[in-house]
Amino acid sequence: MKTEDIALFHRIVETGSLVDAADLLNLPKSTVSRRLQALEDELKVKLFHRQSRAMTLTASGSHFYDKTLAILGDLEQTLVELTDTQAEIGGHLRILMFPVPELLDIANGIFEFMDHHPELTVELIVSTEPQDMIRNNIDLAFMVEDSFNENEMVAREVINEELHFVASPDYLAKAGTPVLPEEIEQHNSILFRYPNGRIFSEVPFGNDMKIAVKGNLCLNSIQLCLQASLTGRGIAFLPTKLTREHVDRGELTILFEDVEPYIGKCYLVYPSRRFISLASQRFIDHMLGALERCNIGKGCGREERLRGSIKSWV
Repeated sequence: MKTEDIALFHRIVETGSLVDAADLLNLPKSTVSRRLQALEDELKVKLFHRQSRAMTLTASGSHFYDKTLAILGDLEQTLVELTDTQAEIGGHLRILMFPVPELLDIANGIFEFMDHHPELTVELIVSTEPQDMIRNNIDLAFMVEDSFNENEMVAREVINEELHFVASPDYLAKAGTPVLPEEIEQHNSILFRYPNGRIFSEVPFGNDMKIAVKGNLCLNSIQLCLQASLTGRGIAFLPTKLTREHVDRGELTILFEDVEPYIGKCYLVYPSRRFISLASQRFIDHMLGALERCNIGKGCGREERLRGSIKSWV
């Protein structure tokens, strides 16, 4: 029995379709079907109930999936323990990236990793839309809170960023400058919609309180939020790195400068229910070092299963 065929079986389970699994694995549907049939013949059990548009696990298939998930995880861990840490790795990684201001720093770290491992192929997906990492066969993701379910992910904090309130001089001339945090509720704020669909209607003020915001414009792009603030559409809550040059040129004004800026965070995550491949483990180690060298990482590299609330980054 080939471990590759067991891994293929896992992709079919996770996508729920032979066609979708074939697309993700870049294989002909006939090849996926043939290898699945060969696996069932070898096991002498039926793993799926085959339907016209979807495939559901049989009781035997569900048992086999649960047991082999641990087996594949143990196999990958054994390879990590036995393999030289500098040895070349192959395979394919699908990586989802939220479009944070440090996107190019992240991408350059990925390109560097690829240079170290020329046999590895990588697919990068930049999106703010919700993604089921298991179903879409995404190995790793750079995501902010509310982009993922913390109860289903293992995460490492890789980036932290100061955020503050800004507005254009034109907007402040027309609407006035808020002095107290509760005055923001009376202003037009540029709203942000999280990837999970929730509107960011409560904004951190400093690091110990939140204030309600409202406005007539809602966006799901940080860059568009910046542009809207520059054109006087309202008050925005944005990363310092993104607004610094505009503040220096007088195009934006920082509000509440005497308040400690909020620190938002970005995480490198992967599904807790899926075994992590050798390539993924090496990639995580590499990116922690690469982002630290760029002076944008957290610097602790401590892995944690997320529990409870994690501060957001928008």
